[in-house]
Amino acid sequence: MTGSAIRVVLVDDQALIRTGIRALLDAEDDIEVVAEATTGREGVGAAAEHRPDIVLMDVQMPEMDGIEATRRIVGDERLAGVRVVMLTNYGLDEYVFNALRAGASGFVVKDTEPADLLQALRVTVRGDALLSPGVTRRLISEFVARPADVLPSADLDQLTNREREVVALVAHGLSNDEIAERMVLSPMTAKTHVSRAMTKLGARDRAQLVVFAYQSGLVAPRVG
Repeated sequence: MTGSAIRVVLVDDQALIRTGIRALLDAEDDIEVVAEATTGREGVGAAAEHRPDIVLMDVQMPEMDGIEATRRIVGDERLAGVRVVMLTNYGLDEYVFNALRAGASGFVVKDTEPADLLQALRVTVRGDALLSPGVTRRLISEFVARPADVLPSADLDQLTNREREVVALVAHGLSNDEIAERMVLSPMTAKTHVSRAMTKLGARDRAQLVVFAYQSGLVAPRVG
């Protein structure tokens, strides 16, 4: 991050949505909207120009949709530090799965509470949990029921018992601070365990680590 502010590029083709979200973000001392874009193509360009901490990306847009734009941003080595958070109208749909495959770090539903959106941005920058509350379990339950080639499989046998326990808590949606409290660890130690597990499993980000946990059977998806 540059300075203390979380730098955000906002990408959405609806002016009303952009205006509302920008007003919300600009009112915060620790968040700065550095650019806006109305198409996926513009969003990719803005990400390359401004190198933000987060691109808040709409899914359906003209010229290039948010899925392809996300794929291009994530695939650009020069933008390795940029995280993409998708804005979706629905808690669970085909776009969400495609966005995860494209490399999105998480999802925020457009009708989420303002405080939840702000929190999502802050924890994303920390590398912490960021899927919208209420969406995670349904998303993963649907995701793991799909063909195995959705994401590469991971061998959790290479993890220590403590790392396996940490991954399971991540899969249940706990933040690093919550994991630290649950396991009676320091937050830094909890973060270290999460980072080591991601490295060993080759997980791109925390969202992928969650999927690995469910696909491997470490955590069972809830039914209903």
